[in-house]
Amino acid sequence: MEKAYDVLIRNLCEHTALAEEDLAEIRALTFEQREFGPNEDFIRQGDEPEHSALVVSGMVARYHLLGSGQRQYLAFHLTGDLPDAQGLFIDQMDHGLSALGPATVAFIPHRELFRAFRRRPTFAHSVWRETLRDAAIFREAITNNSARPMRARMAHLFCELFYRARAAQLVRGNRCSMPISLAQLGETLGMAIATVNRTLAELRRSGAMDLREGELIVLKWRELQRLGDFSPVYLHQKRQSPPQV
Repeated sequence: MEKAYDVLIRNLCEHTALAEEDLAEIRALTFEQREFGPNEDFIRQGDEPEHSALVVSGMVARYHLLGSGQRQYLAFHLTGDLPDAQGLFIDQMDHGLSALGPATVAFIPHRELFRAFRRRPTFAHSVWRETLRDAAIFREAITNNSARPMRARMAHLFCELFYRARAAQLVRGNRCSMPISLAQLGETLGMAIATVNRTLAELRRSGAMDLREGELIVLKWRELQRLGDFSPVYLHQKRQSPPQV
């Protein structure tokens, strides 16, 4: 498996030019790796954070836990993401994080990160940009769930995840891992399970994509992009070439 610090470096270099001194500072951090099973929490709403998490492999979900016990999924995070970088600056977590499928997560002590930020401000800026990109994804999710019809809503989510997986070098041909259940899709997009099934069937009939056995298969990228009204500008990635499928 790739070293945790190399995973982080590759992700940060997608949007920030880091000097060799920055890279050395990152490699000197402590990365405590742990394995998590499907739907296993590794950060809970209400936790008082002392570490930041890095997704080393797999896919994780950020969610709000409602009083009823229901979850509202807010965002999904892929290899290289820092899904709780905001925890550096708050006293108590207002959301939870869980693995979707099997995932490896590395935990970096906040005290080490703050020391590294003081020594290498460009590294600090790169992590700050991660939180800004997260905020952009949240804004897009609000627009998606409140303003787009059901089919466009689902197509947009698939476009975003496929595009981000491609940037993280997780796409194999026209496929990427997508261990999201139909129930979790509903809890993400504000759909009842019957609507999820009907909407997914519509997208399959379009010939643009398929979702089977934990894999997203993109058959016609431009058509899926059109159906989802998707533009990747909000992801703020340096390289924005469209997938060739």
